[in-house]
Amino acid sequence: MSDKLYSMKEAMLFSQRIAQLSKALWKSIEKDWQQWIKPYDLNINEHHILWIAYHLNGASISDVAKFGVMHVSTAFNFSKKLEERGYLKFSKKENDKRNTYIQITAEGENILLKLMEEYNPDQNAVFTGAMPLRDLYGKFPEVIEIMAIVRNIYGDDFMEIFEKSFNNIENDFVEEEGKLLKKETFLQESV
Repeated sequence: MSDKLYSMKEAMLFSQRIAQLSKALWKSIEKDWQQWIKPYDLNINEHHILWIAYHLNGASISDVAKFGVMHVSTAFNFSKKLEERGYLKFSKKENDKRNTYIQITAEGENILLKLMEEYNPDQNAVFTGAMPLRDLYGKFPEVIEIMAIVRNIYGDDFMEIFEKSFNNIENDFVEEEGKLLKKETFLQESV
C-alpha cells in the first residue's frame, strides 16, 4: 500500500493538464511579446533582461539568469549584446570580483519606458482572453494558485523580485491618455 495521498492517475492528469495549458498559453504569450518588442529589434530574452535590470536597479548575471528563468550563459550572452547596443553596462563590485553585474543605461531605460508606453492591451491575446472574466467578476483572475506553484518551484526570493517589478509599476507609473508614463516624466511634461 502506498503512503501517497494521491493516485498516479490524478498526478498524471494534473501534470499533463498544466503542461498542455502552459504550452498553449506560452505560444500565445510568445507571439504577442515578440510583436510588441519587434519595432525595437529586441528578442524576448533581451527585453526580459532589460526589465530585470531596470527593476532590480543593478543585478548580477546570476540574478538575471535566476529571475529571467534562463541559463547563466544565455543571460550573459544576451546582456553582452545589450551592452554592445548601449542599453546595459557591465561592472564588478569592489568587494565581489567574481560576479559580473549589469546596470541599465539611460538609453536602455528609455527603450524600456517607450515599450511600456506603447503597450496595447488589445494586441495581447491573454489580456483579451481574460476580459470576459473581468467583465463577469469585475476583476482580472489573480492566478494565486499558479503563483503558489511557481513559489514552490523557484522559491520566495523569485516571487519577491516578481512582486517588486509589479509594485514598481504600480508606484512609479501613471496612466495618461491611455499610456503608461513614468511619474518623473509625467511630472516634467505637466509643468
